Amino acid sequence: MAKNLVIVESPTKVKTIKKFLGSNYTVAASNGHVRDFPKSQFGIDVEHDFEPKYITIRGKGELLASLRKEVKKADKVFLATDPDREGEAISWHLSHALNLDEKKMRRITFNEITKNAVKSSLKNAREIDMDLVDAQQARRMLDRMVGYEISPILWEKVKRGLSAGRVQSVVLRLIADRDEEINAFCPEEYWTLNAVLDVKGSKKPLEAAFYGTEKQKILIRTKEELDDIVKKIENEEFQIAEIKTGERIRKAPLPFTTSTLQQEASKVLNFSTQKTMRIAQQLYEGIDIKGEGTVGLITYLRTDSVRIADEADAAARAFVERQYGAEYVAKTPQDKAAAGKRIQDAHEAIRPSDIERTPVLVKESLSRDQFRLYQLIWKRFAASRMENARYETISARIGAGEYRFTASASTVRFEGFMAVYVQESDEEEKSQSVLGKIDKDTPLAKRELQEKQHFTQPPAHYTEAALVKTLEELGIGRPSTYAPTITTLLGRRYVVKENKNLYITELGEVVDQMMKRAFPSIVDVNFTANMESLLDKVEEGVVNWKTVVSNFYPDLEEAVKKAEKDLETVKLADEETDVVCEQCGRKMVIKYGPHGRFLACPGFPECRNTKPYLEKIGVPCPKCGKDIVVRKTKKGRRYYGCENNPECDFMTWQKPVAEKTT
Repeated sequence: MAKNLVIVESPTKVKTIKKFLGSNYTVAASNGHVRDFPKSQFGIDVEHDFEPKYITIRGKGELLASLRKEVKKADKVFLATDPDREGEAISWHLSHALNLDEKKMRRITFNEITKNAVKSSLKNAREIDMDLVDAQQARRMLDRMVGYEISPILWEKVKRGLSAGRVQSVVLRLIADRDEEINAFCPEEYWTLNAVLDVKGSKKPLEAAFYGTEKQKILIRTKEELDDIVKKIENEEFQIAEIKTGERIRKAPLPFTTSTLQQEASKVLNFSTQKTMRIAQQLYEGIDIKGEGTVGLITYLRTDSVRIADEADAAARAFVERQYGAEYVAKTPQDKAAAGKRIQDAHEAIRPSDIERTPVLVKESLSRDQFRLYQLIWKRFAASRMENARYETISARIGAGEYRFTASASTVRFEGFMAVYVQESDEEEKSQSVLGKIDKDTPLAKRELQEKQHFTQPPAHYTEAALVKTLEELGIGRPSTYAPTITTLLGRRYVVKENKNLYITELGEVVDQMMKRAFPSIVDVNFTANMESLLDKVEEGVVNWKTVVSNFYPDLEEAVKKAEKDLETVKLADEETDVVCEQCGRKMVIKYGPHGRFLACPGFPECRNTKPYLEKIGVPCPKCGKDIVVRKTKKGRRYYGCENNPECDFMTWQKPVAEKTT
C-alpha cells in the first residue's frame, strides 16, 4: 500500500483531517511559515535582480528535520496549506526546505475541512501555482523594503522601536486625517419643526415633520427663520394635500466576506477584528462536536468573494423550504448580481460547512464566543438564500398655508429573510397606525408645534468596523491584512481604542507627519490601492513580480536618502518654548519620550531638569480664568483641561474656543 504524507499549516487541522483519510495517510503540520528573510539583514540582493534571500525561521529546524523523515517514508507528498496566496507561498517554501522531488509532490486545497472537501481535493491535486507564490513574494518584499528602509529613520528621529509599514502607514494616515477633520469641524445650527395633529376618529395623534413649500424643501437654519414660519402658519388650517401608498423592498444580505464578517461582528458582538479572526480560525480548523468528533464548522475565513458553491446553495434552499416554506426561498440570491464586482474568487464566501448543523445543535460543544460567531455566520448564510422582505408604505403630505409637512409609516407585509436575520444597521421601522385610517377629507386639528434646536455633528471617529469598510472600499490591503494592521497600530501606541472608537496618539501624529513629509507616495491612498491592483495582476500572470519590485525600490531609496538629510531640520523634539528652566535659565525645549512630549533643558547633560509639557491653546478656563492646556489620558487620548488642575477640575473632550460661535 502506498504511503502518503499530507502537510497542513496548523496542528489543529491534523486531528480533523486524519479522521477523514485512511491508514495509508500520515498528516503533519508545518506550524505556519518555515522560511523568511533574515532579521539582521535586508535579505534582498538589489544588485542581482532583487533576488530574495530566505533562511529557516529560528526554532523551525527540529520541525523540518521531523518532516524530512516523514517525506523519506512517503511515496507521495500532498502540500495542503491554506487556499490563498500566503498558503501557496508556504507550500513553495516547504518544497524547497524539504527538498521535495517534483514527481512525488502535489498541491491540494480545500475551502472547508469536511470529508467530502478533503477527499475531493486529493482527486484534484495540482502543481504549485507560481503566479500566486510570486504575488505573495512581491508583497513580502515590498513590505520588507518599506519597513527595513524607513523604520531606522523613525528610530533616529523619534525613538527606537517604532516601525513603518507599507499598508500600516496609509491606515495611520486615514485615522490621522479623520481626527484632523473632527478637530477642524465647526458646528452649524439648524432647527426642526414637528406638528402634532389630532385626527378625527382616532385617539392617537399624527406627528408630521416640516418639509418646506410645495415646490422645494426648506432647511431652517436660525430661530428667526423658525419664528417667521411659525407665525405664518399660526392661524392656518392643517389639511391633507396628498396620500401615497406603495411597496418597499429590503434586500436579503450577501453572505459574509472577511471584511463584512469583521464589521458585523464588531457592531453586533463587540469583537475586535483580531478576536473575530481568531475565533473564525477555530471554527474553520475544527471543533470537537458531540456525536460527530472533530469537524470544521465554517468555510475558509480569508476571502473577498460572495460566491457560494452550487452544492451548498442547493442544500441551503432545501433547508429554507423545509423550515419556512417555498415562498421564503430566493428566486435569485443577491450574490449572483454581485458576481461582477472585483473579487479574488479563489474560494467561496464564509458560510457553514453544513447548513443542517444549526447553531442550537452545536451550542453545547462551543464556547460562548464561538457559538455567537457561528450563529452570526449561519444566520447570515441562511438569510442570503431567502427572499427579500417587503413593506407596505404610506406617506402623507399635509398643507398649512404655503407650507408643507410630511408623515410616513411602513408595515411589514412579508418578512422574508428577516425571519432568520436582522442586520445591526437595519433602522427601526416607523409605525404610525393612524396614517392607515385617514384619507384626503379627514379633518385635522393642530394640538401643538414642537420646536427643536440642533447642531451639525462632526464626522464620527473610526471604529474598527468602519475602518475595515473604508479600507475595502479604497482597495487598501486584503482580507488577511486588516486585522494584523489594526493590531500593529494599537500595539505600537500610534492609535488607542476607547469605547470602540480609534484615536490617534501624539506619537502617532509625529510618525504620520514625518511619513507625509518624507514619503508622500507611501502614505498616498491611491498609490497603495494601485499597488494592490498590480499584485492582483501578478497573481493573474499578467505582470512579472520582479518588475513591480524593481520599479518600486529606486524611488523609495531616493526618498530615504533625502529624508535622512531633510528630516534632521524638522525634528520636533527640539522645538523651543517660552518656559524658562528654573535651574539654569535656558529656554526649555520639547522632547519625546515613550509617553509623549515633555519639557527638558537643552543644557543636558549638565542640566537634567525636566517637567511635564502643557500645550496652551490660547483660551481661558471658563471656571477660573487660567489657561486651558492640552492633556492626555493614560491611554494617550487627548483632552482639554485647566492648567490649574487639580485645584480647578474643568475638562472637555472637544477643543474649546474663546468666543461662542454663531
